Amino acid sequence: MRPHLPTALGIGVATGVYGGSFGVLAVGAGLSVAQACVMSLIVFTGGSQFAAIGVIGAGGSPAAAVGSALLLGVRNAAYGLSMAPLLPAARGRRALASHLVIDESTAMARAQDDPEQARAAFYATGVAIFVLWNLGTLVGAVAGGSLDPEQYGLDAMFPAAFLALLAPQLRQPGAPTVALVGALIAVVLVPLTPAGLPVFAAILALLVVVRAR
Repeated sequence: MRPHLPTALGIGVATGVYGGSFGVLAVGAGLSVAQACVMSLIVFTGGSQFAAIGVIGAGGSPAAAVGSALLLGVRNAAYGLSMAPLLPAARGRRALASHLVIDESTAMARAQDDPEQARAAFYATGVAIFVLWNLGTLVGAVAGGSLDPEQYGLDAMFPAAFLALLAPQLRQPGAPTVALVGALIAVVLVPLTPAGLPVFAAILALLVVVRAR
């Protein structure tokens, strides 16, 4: 057995549980079971999906929901550049493989020294997560109608997703300052603007800090 397989499966199982919470929250935000499942199949990036349903659940507009999701999804473009050498050359296969370019599969691939092991780790992790995330979404969405997200603490998964994405980036030079200014902008605007807009406005923190420097 290749050494990365147990780790890939373990990540897939953990992500499947996370997908279950997304299914519950998606239905609670007003999506149907089918809509929640299609989102997981097509979007397939947890942070963006939680961002979208968070805005929808708070009464935000579809445009604000899509915009918030896109802001988080931009990082996948950078992952794609990093993973490009590992993806198939044929366009059709390359397009399918690119759907698996997410945080976990990229991290697993980058942790390998040998290119072939990196490619194998990428696919093993990506496929495991794709299958179990979508299965978790289905189970959570079906059960969502009979569960209270607040009672089981599932509503905490949305902010937890943002914190999990933010924490590793705080090691970058200037990142703590940007994060603090962005948080202040969002906190000030939350009671004054529609849901979703504070997330957009928080990106102004980057411009403020860069200009100050």
